[in-house]
Amino acid sequence: MNYAILGASGKQYWVEAGKFIDVNNLSLQEGSKILVRRVLLGRNKEDIFVGKPYLKNVQVEAIVGKDFLGPKVLVYKMKPKKKYRRKKGHRQQLTRVLIEKLSF
Repeated sequence: MNYAILGASGKQYWVEAGKFIDVNNLSLQEGSKILVRRVLLGRNKEDIFVGKPYLKNVQVEAIVGKDFLGPKVLVYKMKPKKKYRRKKGHRQQLTRVLIEKLSF
């Protein structure tokens, strides 16, 4: 099983070829190809490669998909006995990315 762990948008993602991941909004056109070089760990059938901090020879090719809004997160502030209540919602803008190929 070939997989890689890459860093994007301040998070780490476990990726395999043919899988989708949702990352923070990328200001790229839908259908464009990107090359991710921030690979922290890679594994092909026999070997495991660990980066310090990133791997130099491992690349992940991906295709940018559509932009969408993530799930709503509610923020509620309250001070008891003071009649102070604030309710606010937030939806993060996300981009779906298709992992096309892992190169070791």
